[in-house]
Amino acid sequence: MIKVNREKSRWIIISFVVSVILLIVKFYSYYLTNSTAILTDALESIVNVVTASFASYSIYLSSIPKDDNHPYGHGKIEFFSAGIEGVLIMMAGLFIIYQAVYNFFFPHELEMLLEGMALIGFSGLANGFLGLKLKKEGKKLNSLTLVANGKHLITDTISSFVLIVGVAIIFFTGFYVLDSILSILFSFYIIYSGYFLVRKSVAGLMDETNPVAVSETVGVLNKERKDSWIDIHNMRVQQYGGDRHIDLHLTLPYYFDLREVHEEVEKVESALENEFSGVLEVFVHSDPCIPEKCCHYCQMKSCPVRQSEIRTKIHWTAGNMSKNQKHYHELADGQSS
Repeated sequence: MIKVNREKSRWIIISFVVSVILLIVKFYSYYLTNSTAILTDALESIVNVVTASFASYSIYLSSIPKDDNHPYGHGKIEFFSAGIEGVLIMMAGLFIIYQAVYNFFFPHELEMLLEGMALIGFSGLANGFLGLKLKKEGKKLNSLTLVANGKHLITDTISSFVLIVGVAIIFFTGFYVLDSILSILFSFYIIYSGYFLVRKSVAGLMDETNPVAVSETVGVLNKERKDSWIDIHNMRVQQYGGDRHIDLHLTLPYYFDLREVHEEVEKVESALENEFSGVLEVFVHSDPCIPEKCCHYCQMKSCPVRQSEIRTKIHWTAGNMSKNQKHYHELADGQSS
């Protein structure tokens, strides 16, 4: 875990250094050209620098082990970090709209557009390479902060190259009012990308269901399913940064003794722990089966207390595993496999 956190910090530091360099390049490009459209790219680089700084702190904080005041650890700070990044992006977009509207009514001549395009192209390539790398490393290290930072840089790259096309049109046509129009269009795109990050941040802070995390958990449990696991219900999956917490109820034959129940619980825990990287906590509550209700879908072929034949096998899904009730109420039609 220490190695993982060091790797996260290393990539955030690289992101910060590159962002500072590209910030200087882009503002120099704006200084040369006096283009509001290029200013939009420069202002977004300020966001890159600020968020890289905050991301570094959030990764440090998320690496601190859980304590009495934070029983689930500090991983949620990564959601907060992504939210701050989104808000800053939206504020930059609103400022750009203001500047573009001003320049629309009070236009000014643009200069050295070719040199400006070349500098923006260089910064776009650098951002694109770094963004793809951060996104890849973020998924490998299970870091929302790195993934969010990478996606932001990739978005910045796309906007930079579309911006170059727009500035080229201005250069060849001499229609300078396009500079303001292009800036406003980019601003709406920037605001939308910022909103998307804020939306994801709020969802994480509010413990909104993560469909990907739930789907992965369901897949593992279906793959490792044992005949003695009559059903799994009331399952909750929470993702806090790189930490994952799974709670579930496991229905077992009522005649199992305490040792057998403990062994089955350990099998469930091991199946999940062996599949997922990072910090994983699994809490399993064991329930006894109800013979007159569970026998028809229980897969224990040698059950000594069976009261009815096996008539169906209920397929485990995110829907029936999240419900706070055993699966005996489900009918074979549309639920069995």
